[in-house]
Amino acid sequence: MDLILWRHAEAEDGGPDLERKLTPKGRKQAKRLAAWLLQRLPSKFALLSSPAVRARQTADALEARLKTDDRLAPGASVAEVLEAADWPRRKGAVVVVGHQPTLGCVAGYLVSGSPVEWSLKKGGLWWLTYRVRSGEAQVVVRAVTSPDMV
Repeated sequence: MDLILWRHAEAEDGGPDLERKLTPKGRKQAKRLAAWLLQRLPSKFALLSSPAVRARQTADALEARLKTDDRLAPGASVAEVLEAADWPRRKGAVVVVGHQPTLGCVAGYLVSGSPVEWSLKKGGLWWLTYRVRSGEAQVVVRAVTSPDMV
């Protein structure tokens, strides 16, 4: 299973949290990362997003069928994100668009096995793969990037 944790791109300040939209810079960030992802994702993948407007707008840059999931809303727990993504049972790839600090906590937990909080830049992503080798479950970091690096 491939799990891509994608933090929403830059959003407007102020207003009700779930209604904040991407800034013009945020739209460019989302498009840049989406283009990078589309060159690397398999042809079939699942796309899940927080119900927040800024997350949905970020996900929309992939131009793929999107499922909004309340378990990915701001303040979600690591367990809620992993449940929404069906980690590690899902076949194929899933892109989860959400928020910091949650996504950084998910990446930290999956890579280190401990509850840690890692930072994830706006518009950035972690690409993790779950695999079993010689009977041992492994989490492999395939990529970590941000809009200014692609």
